Amino acid sequence: MEDLRHGIPRDTAGEETSSSVSQQADVRCRSRVAAVSSPTLSAARLTLPGVMDAEGRVDESRLRMHIFKNGGVCPSERGLVWRFLFGMYPCSSTALERSLLQEQMVVRYQVMKRKWQHFLPSAVRMHLNGTDAELVAAVRYFDQRQAQTQQQTQDRSEEVRDRLAFLELQAQILFERVTFDQEELREATRIIDKDVPRTNRDLSYYQGEGSGNLLVLRDILITYAAFHPEVSYAQGMNDLCSRFLEVLDSEVDTFWSFSCYMEKFSKDFRADGLHRKIELEAALLKELDPQLYAHLVTDSMESFTFCHRWLLLGFQREFEHSDALRLFEILSCDHLELISQQVDRARYQERLAQNCSTGETKSSEDSLESEPQAINTDFTFELFICAAILLENRESLLRCRDDVQLIQFTSSLQGTLDLNSTLKKAEHHLFNYCKRCAWDYVNGQCRAHKSKGEDFLYQLRSLLVLK
Repeated sequence: MEDLRHGIPRDTAGEETSSSVSQQADVRCRSRVAAVSSPTLSAARLTLPGVMDAEGRVDESRLRMHIFKNGGVCPSERGLVWRFLFGMYPCSSTALERSLLQEQMVVRYQVMKRKWQHFLPSAVRMHLNGTDAELVAAVRYFDQRQAQTQQQTQDRSEEVRDRLAFLELQAQILFERVTFDQEELREATRIIDKDVPRTNRDLSYYQGEGSGNLLVLRDILITYAAFHPEVSYAQGMNDLCSRFLEVLDSEVDTFWSFSCYMEKFSKDFRADGLHRKIELEAALLKELDPQLYAHLVTDSMESFTFCHRWLLLGFQREFEHSDALRLFEILSCDHLELISQQVDRARYQERLAQNCSTGETKSSEDSLESEPQAINTDFTFELFICAAILLENRESLLRCRDDVQLIQFTSSLQGTLDLNSTLKKAEHHLFNYCKRCAWDYVNGQCRAHKSKGEDFLYQLRSLLVLK
């Protein structure tokens, strides 16, 4: 397999280092409360080659391929890229359409936020005990931003105010029938108020005036919990949402991007989703290293629950912060997922049906449809990342004799892992897994019946060549 993703997301290492220094300086300088929205970005252009056309439409396939090949995107374009990558902006939208969409998203979010605040006024302000000086200051900075936003609203032209008033009326009608469970929302707010102060406040984004971003984060999480009662709030969401807020630096944009992300991954915050992911990780390690697997599932171990935080938060704390952001977008581009092989297989079967009409070919097609998959397409790339970390620390893990030692060891890895090296190893394990499964599958095919050369070559291509 072509090794694509362990480079630096710039043309040269020197440029990346310079960019990183510049990015860190920019973050320190902008340590302020995030904007309510970033309407200017709706018309901003991506400079990634071949990704955006003249009217602002994004070729989603090229965007995901760029992220995959370059190991992420440069920090200066990350905010705009994430708005497309996570679905806040449709890739098919033009710059003009996005400016109108931005207004709609701002108004809808504000209506949603006011609705829960009116329903539960006691939750509007975070209750402080006075011992956390940074949080006390955060309230002051947050209130200053609120006042500035209100002034900007008053300064709008009459035409803009009329247009926004119409959008607000639409939003009120849309959310009119939404009801809240007071006890559930109060409980979610209580947990959020415990978790938000525990967000990584060592980040420069939360330093100085930026401490007000903790209150922005709080409002986003409560709004999400209020309007998604089937998910509500679970511990860990604050760290995940914080990642979006830091990169997008906008309350409204963060809410919608986070909401789009949770549409796909909210199940991971439920017990059944978590258990399923841990079971898959255990099954993958059993394929890759049966001895290590057997050691970790002994009675004194808790069957891979130590991988919980890694998989839930996308290895947020195991890598240096900028690398963790880069890994998050690499995993989110979904480029190296085994499920894509099912799509390729279906297209091949369609070609067989269209081009061949003999009974022999039809029999071959039916056989393909009835045969089991050669590879487990539930093995996502993040599971191979996790496996690479486990296998890299194999000897240390084998020395762990109980769950306490296991947790102590894995905690010691925080912030110490090298992303480029881990990506290489994960790709290597993925390739070897697919290669072994492919050969086993093709050999079984040949023993069962004589396949046409086309079928044989197809099996090798679809199971060994990862797009």
